Amino acid sequence: MSAAAPFAIRRPFSVGMAAILALACGFAAFRLIDAGGTLFAAATVLFWLFSWRLTAGLANLETRQRAFALARDLAVPAIFGATLIVLWELIVRGLKVPPILLPPPSEIAATFVASGHILWADFVQTVLKAVLAGYVLGCGAGFLVALIVDRSPFLRRGLLPIGNLVSALPIVGVAPIMVMWFGFDWPSKAAVVIVMTFFPMLVNTVAGLSAAGAMERDLMRTYGASHGQSLMKLRLPAAMPFVFNALKINTTLALIGAIVAEFFGTPIVGMGFRISAEIGRMNTPMVWAEITVAALVGSLAYGLVALLERRVTFWHPSMRR
Repeated sequence: MSAAAPFAIRRPFSVGMAAILALACGFAAFRLIDAGGTLFAAATVLFWLFSWRLTAGLANLETRQRAFALARDLAVPAIFGATLIVLWELIVRGLKVPPILLPPPSEIAATFVASGHILWADFVQTVLKAVLAGYVLGCGAGFLVALIVDRSPFLRRGLLPIGNLVSALPIVGVAPIMVMWFGFDWPSKAAVVIVMTFFPMLVNTVAGLSAAGAMERDLMRTYGASHGQSLMKLRLPAAMPFVFNALKINTTLALIGAIVAEFFGTPIVGMGFRISAEIGRMNTPMVWAEITVAALVGSLAYGLVALLERRVTFWHPSMRR
């Protein structure tokens, strides 16, 4: 293969052949899905094996061109995820699993499309109101309190153990109390999110502010830097990986907290309310549609924070290729 080729592949046709065979076996499995039996099982297993070979082959592709590397990095998880969804569909329909136990992805997708207005209303109530407000207030308050705690050894010794204690409190115990204090609408869910996100941010930021090396701190004192100058130019930049670690952790904690809090009292809207109500009606496709929305929101939020982290902490060794 010439040096100008975008990819260096040890077996040039293995990836393409695996893709063709995977598509053929998948098509055969869907054609045999109603008949079932040995041929259906064999086609399903072969589809999985060839899809696995395709994913592994793409992951092992070597390239020096950034665009092709990005395409490869996006294609591998996309193909792997699509393979799992197809296997889910084949297994559930082939084994005649009752939809009340596990609906096939096609039925979930149909429910998702048909109930778009309901899902959007639940998304607005849970994410845009409770999660967003609680996440900003909880992370912001934790960060500011960490700056104060850093200046006081007394607070560092007294507040951090309390933070560890509060972090261990079960959400099913905190949520009903917040509903009693702040009512049934979204402010009580935002309060639960604040409690869940405050202390992870506090603990991580305090730890990050101590991450700067002793030599660097001594150098700043030698230059006559004030506390504010040392904080802004040395300690806060060194703490950014810890801060973003807390932000990434809190993206999932905030969503989980708001959804669980809605189980204990909410208006007739919200992702947690919908999951609780529909599972009582045995409408599992709607429950899975809400779970899909929650998974997409959580993944997107985590990805945005990770992208921002890469921009801010580009100097950190973990960000270097």
